[in-house]
Amino acid sequence: MPTRTELGVWRSFLRAHARLTRVLEAELIAEQRLSLAAYDVLVQLAEVPQHRLRMTELADAVLLSRSGVTRLVDRLERAGLVLRERADGDGRGVVAVLTPEGLDRLRVASGTHLTGVARHFAEGFGDDELEAFGRSCDRLGSVDRDGH
Repeated sequence: MPTRTELGVWRSFLRAHARLTRVLEAELIAEQRLSLAAYDVLVQLAEVPQHRLRMTELADAVLLSRSGVTRLVDRLERAGLVLRERADGDGRGVVAVLTPEGLDRLRVASGTHLTGVARHFAEGFGDDELEAFGRSCDRLGSVDRDGH
């Protein structure tokens, strides 16, 4: 069982994450009419070769369920930001592909998002604190199910 201190820090972490994601999403929606999840999908596709990912890989990258990614990609496809294609050599596989319009939309939305990240997150830390926090998050992100 976690100690009182451990549980308190855990709850602080959850509150901070919830507040930051709410604020960043509100700014993206107000200024760009784009959800944080949609922005994340566009970023994931922009950062890979040929701007394409299998739907299963995209779901893993954005931490949404496969059905959640499917619905989100449906909306992005209707908006002309993403399209779907059959995976090469695999008749059942489907890939999401970032369109030129999607890349342009991402470039514009990145100004809003990255300004928000700097203002609401990074400015709250000194350089040493930010580096220590990054190391802590890296360590947490690499822990397996057995805690190793």
